[in-house]
Amino acid sequence: MDEVPDEVHGGSEPEASDSLKAFGEVVKTFRRRAGLTQEAFAPLVGYSVPTVASIEQGRRLPSVGFVEKSEVVLDAFGVIRAAAKHLARKPGLAKWFHQWAKLELQAVTLYTYENRLVPGLLQTPAYAKTIFDERIPALDDDEIETRIAARAERKKLLTERPHTIYSFIIEEHVLRRQTGGPQVMRLQIDHILDICARRNIDLQIMPQSREYHAGLDGPMRLLETPENRWYAYCEGQENGLLISDSKVVSILQKRYARMRAQALSVEDSLSLLLEMRGAP
Repeated sequence: MDEVPDEVHGGSEPEASDSLKAFGEVVKTFRRRAGLTQEAFAPLVGYSVPTVASIEQGRRLPSVGFVEKSEVVLDAFGVIRAAAKHLARKPGLAKWFHQWAKLELQAVTLYTYENRLVPGLLQTPAYAKTIFDERIPALDDDEIETRIAARAERKKLLTERPHTIYSFIIEEHVLRRQTGGPQVMRLQIDHILDICARRNIDLQIMPQSREYHAGLDGPMRLLETPENRWYAYCEGQENGLLISDSKVVSILQKRYARMRAQALSVEDSLSLLLEMRGAP
């Protein structure tokens, strides 16, 4: 995997690109050159037919594994790998976020601490729509729909990667804030309870009663790649910072480990969520 820079900054607007469609056309061309249908090609690269179709149509960002397997199976002379290098951005994702989003696709471990909003991977469409509807500067309807669709696509990570370990730590006040109103938050909490029933996903709540904890410097995300390389990501209002410096990542790992000890246990967190939700 190519090295990523220690810092990545960008503007606030997501940038739509034709690179996904171009990549899809490249794969389709080489697949047809090899005389393969999508149904015949899919098992050779270890992906489903719908996934192959989505990639060829430019609707889905290919994983590193898909790129490498397609290159080999289709004997593509390095063209597929070369085309993949230009998949810098995905419609609906902020420009500063695209490199982290690519790393997420192959993560074997993913940790998230959030003190502002429910993490994007856990958001319901109604919760996400509330966030985008109230954004300043205002977004038009098409932009909102694009962002909601991109968020829904990212959320598939939680169900399509059952061997990845996910840990979330969320501040209690985030879950008590009635974002979108009581009904939206009740459905949001229901969704969190449902998704966290999976054995590879843990959620812990940082209680409001905790006077101090190790995450007061702000939200953070940590992930481990299949090569056991760790990266971190921190985000502000109009920028993002991707960190590959092992010393800095190690500091953030230590802080996250301390937070896991300072937050409520998984069992107590789920009990608190049920209490917040109230009667059905």
